[in-house]
Amino acid sequence: MHWIAVIIVGSIIGAVATMITGKKDSQGCLFNLVAGLLGSAIGQKMFGDDWGGQLAGMALVPSILGAIIIIAIVSIFQKK
Repeated sequence: MHWIAVIIVGSIIGAVATMITGKKDSQGCLFNLVAGLLGSAIGQKMFGDDWGGQLAGMALVPSILGAIIIIAIVSIFQKK
């Protein structure tokens, strides 16, 4: 049951980060999930996990910041 919560929260984190970055061309649900999960891991390593609320073991503010970083990196490589 914990993994279902992790998947849902990861998708929401990715979607929020996508909205914050203002990406009009949405990458889709799978991209939001991957950005949310990777962003959570990276954000918590960079910024710590002791600030912001936690859902499913993920600190929300560092996770969103990490997801924004992931989206920015992907958008740099997608520019043609």
